[in-house]
Amino acid sequence: MSTAAFKRQSVPLSKLFQSYGKNNSQSKYGGYFLATLIGSGILATSYFNNNKNGNTPSNNHKKLLAGSGIVNTAAIPKGKSIKDYQSLYNEIAEKVRDQDDADDGAGRYGLLTRLAWHTSGTYKKEDNTGGSYGGTMIYKPESTDGENSGLNHGRDFLQEFKDKYSWLSHGDLWTLGGVVAVQECGGPKIKWRPGRQDISDKTRVPENGRLPDASKDADYVKGVFGRMGFNERETVCLIGAHCLGKCHKENTNYDGPWGPSFNMFTNDFFVRLLQNWHVKKWDGKKQYEDDETNSFMMLPTDMALKEDSSFLKYVKMYADDEKLFFSDFAKNFSTLLELGVTFPDSIKPTEFKTLDEQDK
Repeated sequence: MSTAAFKRQSVPLSKLFQSYGKNNSQSKYGGYFLATLIGSGILATSYFNNNKNGNTPSNNHKKLLAGSGIVNTAAIPKGKSIKDYQSLYNEIAEKVRDQDDADDGAGRYGLLTRLAWHTSGTYKKEDNTGGSYGGTMIYKPESTDGENSGLNHGRDFLQEFKDKYSWLSHGDLWTLGGVVAVQECGGPKIKWRPGRQDISDKTRVPENGRLPDASKDADYVKGVFGRMGFNERETVCLIGAHCLGKCHKENTNYDGPWGPSFNMFTNDFFVRLLQNWHVKKWDGKKQYEDDETNSFMMLPTDMALKEDSSFLKYVKMYADDEKLFFSDFAKNFSTLLELGVTFPDSIKPTEFKTLDEQDK
């Protein structure tokens, strides 16, 4: 049986119950998300090039062309090609595969997806600040943002590759790690481009408060994602990454997985969200647990997708059509990872082969 086939199995409930009481370093790896100076002329060129290269941003993203003053131009390190990044992808994927059983079967999929998400999710379209370009999560206050709690484990997991390859930027490493995580657990192919540059100017570190606070309501969710340029459909789609990993009380004061298949990329998050839930009675933050087994959780911001009509229609749409969810997620996640980055024509989007594809 291939590794991919093994991973696409649900984790038994008995294993889930065992995991909640454990207090070891392996159980601290998170799955919770879910979750920049020249002028608008260059930025406009970037977005039209994205469209030309088949990596089309949403209409909301096009609206930021008029008012942005900061431009982050990507540049591939001298002498490097996409082959170097496929090799790097393979090395990260091998390490992920080696730790498939970590965190009581969750592996590193949710952790690395969350790291890529959060390093990108600080983006603000008004002034083109934040995002993945500068790798600023190594600096305070971003590194100590409560919404990033537990992501030090993800950064530590990938640090050996930064140490090994001095030409590699944090932004490229962390976003590529997210691509690896999604693809290697059966998710869609994510188009990705290199060339982000590390920023040492700490005045460029985004302030806290940009990442999603899971305790909030639908209007708040719309505001956070709207700040980045995402509409309601794109918002629902991106939150669907909660199919991976789980929350850890010691990190976020939330606990548990969203479903039994937390090491597989599926539309299960949406299917389960439409089922019946109740508020969990415990000493942590307010969260919900499923009526059927009391084994799985939803965050208040997850439930907001079900309670708001402008979100609910997309929850139902993705619950009914996993293929559509995969297609939309591939586009939206790629867009998220590139927010605030200007890519010249010479840097084309690429799709990496998974380990299983290369084994054939």
